[in-house]
Amino acid sequence: MVSKRAKTSARKTQHSAEDEVFGLPEDVAAIRAEITRFFDIRDEKNRKIGSAKHGVYAFYDYDKEPIYVGQTLESIRQRVSRHLTNQRTDAVAMNVLDPFEVAEIEIWPLDDEVKAIPSGERQEFLDKAEFTVFQKVLRESALGAVLNEKEMAPRSKIALPKSYRQRIIPESIYRQRKHPDVRIARRASTIANLARVISERNVSGGLRRTLLTQARRLERLAEQRLKELAISSDYKKM
Repeated sequence: MVSKRAKTSARKTQHSAEDEVFGLPEDVAAIRAEITRFFDIRDEKNRKIGSAKHGVYAFYDYDKEPIYVGQTLESIRQRVSRHLTNQRTDAVAMNVLDPFEVAEIEIWPLDDEVKAIPSGERQEFLDKAEFTVFQKVLRESALGAVLNEKEMAPRSKIALPKSYRQRIIPESIYRQRKHPDVRIARRASTIANLARVISERNVSGGLRRTLLTQARRLERLAEQRLKELAISSDYKKM
């Protein structure tokens, strides 16, 4: 006869095994923990930077190349987390942004700047802030392009407040995720998915431009990989 204690122990063991099976994959859990730590950083007024309601953000890949710029007036933490946890956003749904590509985040919290602006004018201010960051990252980009598919209407630039930037990939998985062959495969898959979307829908010119940018990014990474392996890309010299 099995004792009550033994049955309780067996149930705990079973639940523990189930938690292990159905919990988040280790690498995903580690990345989410890094994202949480980033948003829990305190600013000069001892506020968590992720608690800002208004702000602009930028994503960077493993080569520190800017890949996407966005804005929010709901919550920086929630908006960025939706991008990076594969919850549905326009960019992810349209196969524009692969969260796997994002290695670093930079945010510009804007609550203090927005505070004195009438509510009806805050969106215009956010548009100006986003355009300012957009122009900044274009200057930094080796390709002079990012993956934003929507047209960024020209605005007057503003003086940006202090930004916060941090890598969100833990050291334990950074090297594996940064491996060029892994990234080339992911990028090629993203391009194929995006091309399929374009072939099946009446899409904007911006989405087609994004496809070209992704193709240029893939070419650049593949070319870098050839150089690392000392392989010539010139067939005449083979």
